[in-house]
Amino acid sequence: MRLALDEARSCVGSGDVPVGAVVLRRGAVVAAAGNARERLRDPTAHAEILALREAARRTGSWRLDGCTLVVTLEPCAMCAGAIVLSRVDRVVFGTDDPKAGFAGSLGDLVRDPRLNHRVELTSGVLGDACGDVLRAFFRERRDDAARQSSG
Repeated sequence: MRLALDEARSCVGSGDVPVGAVVLRRGAVVAAAGNARERLRDPTAHAEILALREAARRTGSWRLDGCTLVVTLEPCAMCAGAIVLSRVDRVVFGTDDPKAGFAGSLGDLVRDPRLNHRVELTSGVLGDACGDVLRAFFRERRDDAARQSSG
């Protein structure tokens, strides 16, 4: 999770919401990424998607069985779908996302029994630290907006 936090912190300068993700296989890092929607101007450039793409490229297969995805924020519906479709075995995330999370908050796509693959889920790992990074980012954005409007 500390590596995922480093990835999250690295995207702040580009204006991206600080979310980081790391894909592990047998304890070794296969891929890591931070959100890059702003930088790439790509609505699908979430940290999880970018890390899964890189892991598939590096392993030579879209099937990421035997892999664990570690991410600082609960995956959204798009990312949860990609996680299921890539056959990741396990997801570990830091902080819940009550507004968009689909690994337990708004829905639970990664463990939906109707799907042909279910993911083991662990939540709350370094949750305070993960939440702090996000809260600081949004606080700074609000402060910037207030300064510009009073300008």
